[in-house]
Amino acid sequence: MLSVKVSSKFQIAVPSEVRQKLGIKAGDRLDVEVEGDVIHLRRYVPAAIRLYGIGRQFYDGVDAVDRVREMRDESERSLTEMWDRIDAERT
Repeated sequence: MLSVKVSSKFQIAVPSEVRQKLGIKAGDRLDVEVEGDVIHLRRYVPAAIRLYGIGRQFYDGVDAVDRVREMRDESERSLTEMWDRIDAERT
């Protein structure tokens, strides 16, 4: 296991073995996560890149606005049919 020393300015140096393995260069950002008494360091990846393509398996070429309109229309039709059935049962 590798270890590092905390400097008087509370800084640490990432060992060269780790930098090479992860491709970390001077100026790169790292995400820091604390879990109990453990500190996790990860290469920083902007949210736009992390989330790119999320939900693409659902995309079928239909515009999102059109999709929502279809869903609203379908919901309205269902509710209308339900109320028509209820009204018919009452009479």
